[in-house]
Amino acid sequence: MSDLGLERDVVDEAVLATTIARFGASGVVLPTLSQLTDPSKIPADVAARLPEVDPDAADPANLFRVHWHNGADRRTRVDVPDHVVLPPELTGVEAPIIVVFGDRFPMIEAHKVLAAYGCLVPRLVTGRFDPSRHRAVWPSTGNYCRGGVAISRILDCRGVAVLPEGMSQERFSWLDKWTIEPSDVIKTPGTESNVKEIYDKCAELAADPQNFLFNQFCEFGNHLVHWQVTGQALAKVFEHVAADRPGLELAAFTSATGSAGTIAAGDHLKDRYGTRIVAAEAQECPTMLCNGFGEHNIQGIGDKHIPLIHNVMNTDVVAAVSDRSCDALNVLFNTEAGRGWLAREKGLSAELLDALSHCGLSSLCNILASIQLARHWGLDSSRALITVATDGASMYASELDKTMATEFPGGLDDAAAEAVWNEHLTGVDDKHLMVLRDRDRERIFNLGYYTWVEQQGVSLEDFEVRRSQEFWVGLRDLGPIWDGLIDDFNKAAAAVGQGV
Repeated sequence: MSDLGLERDVVDEAVLATTIARFGASGVVLPTLSQLTDPSKIPADVAARLPEVDPDAADPANLFRVHWHNGADRRTRVDVPDHVVLPPELTGVEAPIIVVFGDRFPMIEAHKVLAAYGCLVPRLVTGRFDPSRHRAVWPSTGNYCRGGVAISRILDCRGVAVLPEGMSQERFSWLDKWTIEPSDVIKTPGTESNVKEIYDKCAELAADPQNFLFNQFCEFGNHLVHWQVTGQALAKVFEHVAADRPGLELAAFTSATGSAGTIAAGDHLKDRYGTRIVAAEAQECPTMLCNGFGEHNIQGIGDKHIPLIHNVMNTDVVAAVSDRSCDALNVLFNTEAGRGWLAREKGLSAELLDALSHCGLSSLCNILASIQLARHWGLDSSRALITVATDGASMYASELDKTMATEFPGGLDDAAAEAVWNEHLTGVDDKHLMVLRDRDRERIFNLGYYTWVEQQGVSLEDFEVRRSQEFWVGLRDLGPIWDGLIDDFNKAAAAVGQGV
């Protein structure tokens, strides 16, 4: 699996030496995964400078903000990652649903920048990626490619975004500001579900040896950084919530699969608390649920395939959510009319309404899948669910306008707001939820064969080894190995910078 981000040793001493010299001259320091997991370990001199650094600047110091512990201003650091506990008044279920905010991350206001860092840096410190020669290509349905471009720019290498042309305008506006040339944004046909078209474009780009592809769907660094950094962040949030609710259990972790990076945090939570892992997907494209296909608008959860880094055999439940629900709730939660109705008719607090603005389309999908599960299992207030808000509603203002134009051309009046509430919150059911048996897991796992072995050239041996949990557990010693390589890299670069 040498092309899938599992390097344990230096693979090219000459490239590594060149990269060390480059970083030594620029003074860039790389954070370790341990520091991103526990930001209290960040060197004091770096931490002291951070409050003065613009979180949206291409400043190397922002690498030390690529974690879950940024405050609402994204400048300060908090002990417990920012989150909200959704009450029964909103969800209609007794089980508390904990949502951890991803829009606290720097540069892109989404947690995918963490995945990009976890994929690129191991290649840098092993000499596999040469920033003086390679272009970092980031195939994505939106946030990951933005994270990759941000990390690339900070590390003084060329970043190229590959994403479907139908994604939200906010993504493209951001890319226009951060990429070096317009040609560094490559638009592929289709929208969220057209991942195959992204792969086809990547195959073309791979023919040029200067292009280095960081395919999030098969980069195991994506899995590992979320297993370690996100998993421990979610555990800290749960422990904080449980401190005020004696006896609270963590029943489930819900994550739209997308590239299957974030859902790796569920492996950590399952080991620690026995938490069930729930994979969410679009009802309009129910790939895991029933080998289905179709188009949808839950941006950030590209489908019609099973990612290579998805630990399918450790997944417990699949829940499908309609993009109609996510689009409609985006309007209800993020318009003056919708919020006014929620405050008047449902008594929701201003604090809760503000929290909902930190939930983008895929975040709403995660919440709705959590409600499905809570209803299916009849969970009471002693059993919590936890999920993440990948990004905030600000990334989908243009999508909100589209929904308003097509679904609410006369505006969102009280009757329309009530209809949205009744259909998309009160009306949530478990008709599109499946608790997986062994045979179901085998079916979903086998579905990945057609993408990875037949189309993408992964060997059958490398594909099959992923059935065993021993494989996934065996990956976890890479974190300390990569941290050691990062430490060695930083020391060598500092020596260069000091003229040693």
